[in-house]
Amino acid sequence: MAQIDGPRLAARSRKTKQLIVFLHGFGANGDDLIALGRQWQPFMPDAAFVSPNAPEACVQAPGGRQWFGLTMRDPNERWAGVNKAAPALDAFLDAELERHGLDDSKLALVGFSQGTMMALHVGLRRARAPAALLGYSGELVGPEHLEELAARKTGKTPPILLVHGGEDEVIPPEALFMSAEALAGANMPCQWHFSPALGHGIDASGLRHGGLFLAGAMRIRIDPALRAKM
Repeated sequence: MAQIDGPRLAARSRKTKQLIVFLHGFGANGDDLIALGRQWQPFMPDAAFVSPNAPEACVQAPGGRQWFGLTMRDPNERWAGVNKAAPALDAFLDAELERHGLDDSKLALVGFSQGTMMALHVGLRRARAPAALLGYSGELVGPEHLEELAARKTGKTPPILLVHGGEDEVIPPEALFMSAEALAGANMPCQWHFSPALGHGIDASGLRHGGLFLAGAMRIRIDPALRAKM
């Protein structure tokens, strides 16, 4: 099993009470999302941030990484891919939580695109539910498997927020609504935020909504003066 690692930001307070893990998209790497941690640090001083590099090199993007390969020729490759990559991510999360002396109730997964696929797949299958799952510009892989997941899962479902752009040219905007509908159908409701003019990316509105969602789910109190600056 491949071991993964990536850039980190220590808690500003030096007393880590929450762990937020970023999962980058296809062809990117851990440096791509760690900047979000710098944006959220002022409002989450007790949170440590880490953005691991995915386990595989990406042929289509030299220097980039992928959680799993994409050919667009095999309709089952995404389901096979998330399952193949899940053990390495689970092991990484376990090690990071142990390093900080935390459990999953203090963990949030934040994904972008392919990273959102991983965040939803792994986050919904952890033995203990994470505090929050936040997905940008992605989708739920294998919605047909949610029923069997719900049947055997005894713990609660983590709060979920999905954010998507109406002009996304990589993962169609319809993926947001299809994912939300599938989750609701399996008694795993989620929140969603739609940015009509946004392409495949994260805008200021999505960043703010995501930060507020994480703070609420992780019971982080944001000073009203700081909230106004978000």
